[in-house]
Amino acid sequence: MRTLVNQLRRTVARLTPARTVLVAMLLGPTAGAFLAYGALAAQEPNEVVIDNFTFGPKDLTIPVGTTVKWVNHDDIPHTVVETSTSRAFRSKALDTDDSYSFTFASAGTFSYFCSLHPQMTGKIVVK
Repeated sequence: MRTLVNQLRRTVARLTPARTVLVAMLLGPTAGAFLAYGALAAQEPNEVVIDNFTFGPKDLTIPVGTTVKWVNHDDIPHTVVETSTSRAFRSKALDTDDSYSFTFASAGTFSYFCSLHPQMTGKIVVK
């Protein structure tokens, strides 16, 4: 163990500020790519994230029988309401990190919006 600590001290002593900056520049984009990939991988395939007053993805195409889950990551409540007169689906107000799921049993195009913030819109296309 003592040998490992001594070797580490010698290695750190050889790192000049210029080398440290060079290592950071080389590793920075790699670390950033891994973080970005992790954020994308964290979103489940049939999930719509509500964040910053938007639905993302805004449009989603799915097969019949698929369950879509909306998750609110905003710090204020939002709803998910289908726009047609039949109101095929309508959530309660979703607080931060609350979710709502709906299973689409028939084909069609289902437009939806947030009833608290009507400028927020999205669309599910079921094939």
